[in-house]
Amino acid sequence: MQVFLNQLVYFGFLQSLFLLFVYLVSPKNRENVNGYIVFFIIILTVGLSSRVAYLSGIVENNYRWVVFSEFATLMFGPTVYLFTKSSLYGERFKTQNLYHYLPAVVYNAFVVMFFIWPSDEELQARTDSGEQLRNVMLFVGVGLVYNVTYWYRSVRLFRKFKTKLESEISYVVQSRFFNNFLIAVGGCLLCWFTMYLLSLVGIQLLNKLAWQTVWMSLALIILFIAFYVLRSPELFKVTELSKVKKYSNSRLSHSDLEQLELRLKELMVEKKPYLNAKLLKAELAEMLEVSSPEVARLLNERIGMNFFEYVNYYRVKEFVELAKSEKYKNLTMFGLAQEAGFNSKTTFNKSFKNLMGKSPSEYFKNQTS
Repeated sequence: MQVFLNQLVYFGFLQSLFLLFVYLVSPKNRENVNGYIVFFIIILTVGLSSRVAYLSGIVENNYRWVVFSEFATLMFGPTVYLFTKSSLYGERFKTQNLYHYLPAVVYNAFVVMFFIWPSDEELQARTDSGEQLRNVMLFVGVGLVYNVTYWYRSVRLFRKFKTKLESEISYVVQSRFFNNFLIAVGGCLLCWFTMYLLSLVGIQLLNKLAWQTVWMSLALIILFIAFYVLRSPELFKVTELSKVKKYSNSRLSHSDLEQLELRLKELMVEKKPYLNAKLLKAELAEMLEVSSPEVARLLNERIGMNFFEYVNYYRVKEFVELAKSEKYKNLTMFGLAQEAGFNSKTTFNKSFKNLMGKSPSEYFKNQTS
């Protein structure tokens, strides 16, 4: 296991150097790549370099060099959070964002004080008395709580973003890659939390090997996402779809809303804009010759649906009609769904069940029996 872990350290170190090289020599990457990811690659490179120096014997097996690499511990959570926020909401770097890293500065100062600065004799005395183990547990616990807190904030941002999109677009943005990234980071933190709890009850799994495993898994996840951000920065460029304007200044009266609702229903029936799989709320507003915020107000106050739900309601109805037509009898269910305007099988199945109370297959089975 130790040999395999050592290989991961070398691999991670070489990958971080490669990514920094690609970033530095490519003007296009310097312009498009999220700065928080670049910052974190630098942090990982510094941390991994100390581990490489230790494992290779350059520093004569002085374990302080491994401790030095733990300076990156409290950098994980804030960087994941700021990366999430800037990627999904298009926020550029602000000086006040640096306050997220202040606890890391304090933490690292204490790491130096307790694990690097003391002499070998003092460290051995602390180890013999059990004080060093208590210190380790305290520092690991602080790092765990801090990173979990920021990971949770990142997940909340991501969910808020997806909810926000549903009020503007009628299709599903392919965010699985970003979703899996947060799941993977959460999985690593869960392993970290499990080992910490077991150590608290006396099952000593929180040894050097276990801790390095968690640290390296987090590092490799970040490097993996960094590789894809460098290769395909457009993966996260959907922020323009999430810029929702409030409709608090809408001047439409209740009677105006009633008339607008009738016009909207007539438009949906006669022109069927929902057949456009990439329909935006702004486009629908333009057809109605009103503003996008006024459409939002109509959907929320009069109809009780967001834009995503409303458009897919008509797509489900269209699907049912198409399924009864001889013209489309040779198409699969998803083929029919695509004809009705759906671009995602998952969205189609979920929307159909929400509206009809049954899955598509169950619904049509009952219709034919």
